[in-house]
Amino acid sequence: METVLKRVLDPAALSGEIARPSRLVDAMRHGALNGGKRLRPILVVETAKLFGRDDDGVLEAACALELIHCYSLIHDDLPAMDDDDLRRGQPTVHKAFDEATAILAGDALLTLAFDVIGSAAVHDDAAIRLRLSQELSRAAGVGGMAGGQMLDLESEHRARSETEIRLLQSMKTGALLRYACRSGAIVADASGEDIDRLTRFGEVIGLAFQLADDLLDVEASPEIMGKATGKDAEAGKATLVGLWGSEKTHAELKTLLAEAAKLLAPYGENAETLSALADFIVNRSN
Repeated sequence: METVLKRVLDPAALSGEIARPSRLVDAMRHGALNGGKRLRPILVVETAKLFGRDDDGVLEAACALELIHCYSLIHDDLPAMDDDDLRRGQPTVHKAFDEATAILAGDALLTLAFDVIGSAAVHDDAAIRLRLSQELSRAAGVGGMAGGQMLDLESEHRARSETEIRLLQSMKTGALLRYACRSGAIVADASGEDIDRLTRFGEVIGLAFQLADDLLDVEASPEIMGKATGKDAEAGKATLVGLWGSEKTHAELKTLLAEAAKLLAPYGENAETLSALADFIVNRSN
């Protein structure tokens, strides 16, 4: 994944481009090549592998998703949003460069993602590439991640019901994790039934990821997290951990992990890595 990201973020202009300003490329690379877990692209790759596809085209599809994720982090860290100085233990892009450059770096990563997902290597069938592009747009846009971030901002210092919190989290965090598992099945030409099953798996681990993240914000240290903690409570953000408390949240994570295992059971040993990823999502330390 690192190799693919470095290639698509090369300073050399592609055919049809005029030039790639070095400062903008440096900022994009700072935001994308800074030691992330690469969870979303790993889910794409492992889901596709479950259905017999394991080639460079899958990595291209996974790269597109990771570019979207990295853009979102750059913008989330801006002073107008979460106002964070550290990301993965390093200065955030607006701190390492400046706010305007950070905005442009996010914009450029977002746009580049749709260049990459349209690559012929992703799938021989242009209709499949179009489907992946459209579903990525919907997962990342107004009805997905970006819309979820808006709901999150609107929830600051306001009481929110469990239903409302679940909705915003399914959009802000869950939509891209759902897409990761769904797109891996689609790019590997899985059956409709298998696509639906892996879509549900993505929804389950998406909720688990957010619950674990909210717990870490309460329980982990900034040194382990590589960023400030306790910010959700400070900002008055609505979370299920804040609504339920830690004990119930830990219990819900166990329930979600059990459902994930049940969804993967039909695939036996072939799903071992996906099962391990689900366990990692629940039990990670940062």
